[in-house]
Amino acid sequence: MMDETLLSVAMQQDHQPSIAQRKLLSALSHGAIFFSSLFVSIAVPIVILLITNDPVVKANAVESLNFHINTYIYAIIFALLIFFLIGIPLLVLLGIATFVMPIIAVVRVLGNPDRPYRYPFLFRIF
Repeated sequence: MMDETLLSVAMQQDHQPSIAQRKLLSALSHGAIFFSSLFVSIAVPIVILLITNDPVVKANAVESLNFHINTYIYAIIFALLIFFLIGIPLLVLLGIATFVMPIIAVVRVLGNPDRPYRYPFLFRIF
């Protein structure tokens, strides 16, 4: 009886990701926007979403994917608004937010790996 209990506890621990792995994958999904401007920043959260079973890491990957897609949609809209002269300051603000918000997300997921980070002012597509 005691051996079966130890075996079940050991099997459960094998399936649970470590805190270091959770931190790494969560930070990688949020920081993917710094690797490339388009393809890699979308591909990294998708790959992480497909390879992990950890619900916190999956939530971080989905949130990161939503942030990247929202950023591209806002960039297209703001680029069209350049003709009305409001687009230029909006693109500058979007550039600053695109740089600062993932840094905040990475710091938050490294500081509290048990809770997924949620970006403010985001349309959640997924």
